Amino acid sequence: MAADRPAGPPPTITTSYSIDSRGPYCSVSFCVFISIAYLGLAHAWLIIGRNDLSASDINHSYAAHNRSFNFAESNARQQKEQQPEDPSDGENHSPPLPPCEHATLSRPAIDTSMFSSLDHPLRDPLSKELHARPFLRIDGPASLSHLAIYSERDEEIHGRLLAALSVAMDLPPPSPQHNHYAAKKDNWQVKWEKHTEFSTFTFVHTGAPDGLFCGAAMRDLPASWLAMLKESVFVAVHAELRCNEDAERARMQVHELLPGPVLVGSKVLTGGEVYCDWLVHEDHFSRFLVLDLGFREAQAGRLIQRLFEIETYRMMALLALPDARRHSQFLSKLDGSLSALMRRMEQPGHDHDDAYLLRELTRLAGQMEAHAGLETRFSASEAYEKLIVARIAELREERIEGFPTIAEFMQRRLLPAMQTCSSVWARHQQSATRLARAVDLLRTRVNLAQEEHTTALLEGMNRTARTQLRMQHAVEGLSVAAISYYVLNLSGAALRALHAAHLPLDPDVLEGMLIIPVVAAVVLFTGRIRRLGHEDPHRVK
Repeated sequence: MAADRPAGPPPTITTSYSIDSRGPYCSVSFCVFISIAYLGLAHAWLIIGRNDLSASDINHSYAAHNRSFNFAESNARQQKEQQPEDPSDGENHSPPLPPCEHATLSRPAIDTSMFSSLDHPLRDPLSKELHARPFLRIDGPASLSHLAIYSERDEEIHGRLLAALSVAMDLPPPSPQHNHYAAKKDNWQVKWEKHTEFSTFTFVHTGAPDGLFCGAAMRDLPASWLAMLKESVFVAVHAELRCNEDAERARMQVHELLPGPVLVGSKVLTGGEVYCDWLVHEDHFSRFLVLDLGFREAQAGRLIQRLFEIETYRMMALLALPDARRHSQFLSKLDGSLSALMRRMEQPGHDHDDAYLLRELTRLAGQMEAHAGLETRFSASEAYEKLIVARIAELREERIEGFPTIAEFMQRRLLPAMQTCSSVWARHQQSATRLARAVDLLRTRVNLAQEEHTTALLEGMNRTARTQLRMQHAVEGLSVAAISYYVLNLSGAALRALHAAHLPLDPDVLEGMLIIPVVAAVVLFTGRIRRLGHEDPHRVK
């Protein structure tokens, strides 16, 4: 059909974007779509007008809308099938309708400065804590020196040393609020970290120094600053990083460079080797020899930092060992004294020693509490041990024939010391439990003795009360006789006075006749008073 067309330029087709230009199919579809849209809007408006816009109504409206649209689309498809085909090539040369531009709601830009007042005060420092101690970045051969500063008497020495170093080496001043500091000057750099109990200085000198373990990284440090480290250096390590041919030559000299009794070596991170003897040499530094046989980017710096951390944490973990040994001797003496007191307490006939035993047990309990502060040291030692295990696992060691690995060396040498510390503290807790139980037993014994003494006192008081009651009854009987006697005497005096007044009566006879009535009246009166006293003391009053 294309061959029947006349030659020449193609005809220009001018099409207006009207409904009729797309044929009957587009015309019907557009009308149906508009109708359905209006029906849906009207249905929704009716529902909103009833204030009953529920989920079921919305679903019903959507379902009706979909059914209407499907019906209209099927009718339009049928009309298109009934439309006769165009005798031309069947191509639709009408350009497509332009896309409908949807209206967009303009939203005001968010002011990010307002979020500074919304943040919690701890958000920024806690988020920066993850990046507070970045790894060293070392390229090529380098000499490193690592110092760990620990002082129990001077807590301000860490910041003072860092400030003095920045001034002496003409470095940027450190921030007083941060626990990390790093500075670089030519081929020399320093890294400082502040931990809970100690701080560390790591000095790096990159390049090819004259010899191995010659302290090239600390060569330019002023003597005045080194003098400030007096009696505070807890860890001092030299590390040498060698690559390529230098690494092969250093490997041949490893026994001369590390002449310790035990030479430890292993392949680490699948791209290097580490050698060390864990010995403090004549220059008062330990030594690490690291051979770069194919490290990837920044692996050398991470490896050396892990080695420095293992040595530092090892020394900090062993800091509890002298305390453990001294405390073990104290516990032996305390256990002996406690056993002697318990044997004395169980012997019969020593009840009068309870006060002495209680004083002695209280004294031992005071001594035990005086050593309770060691719990912090032993807990820290256990935490450092866990860090050592984690750092060794990160090395991913592989054995070199003839050399023990770092993990094996720590398992044989460090683990017994840590178990000693753990066993001493467990023994401390057992002794404290025994002492507390002994004090409780003795207190129970003293309380029982006090209760028995109190019971005896109460029984004595009861006996005294009963005796007083009997005496009271006797006194009451005598009081009846005495009162009757005095009443009769008064009556006889009155009768004799009347007889003296020449009245016709016999005083003696009348006085004898009054004995029984007077005694009966006195008995009734005293009994009445006794009954009133038992019923209500206020009535008697």
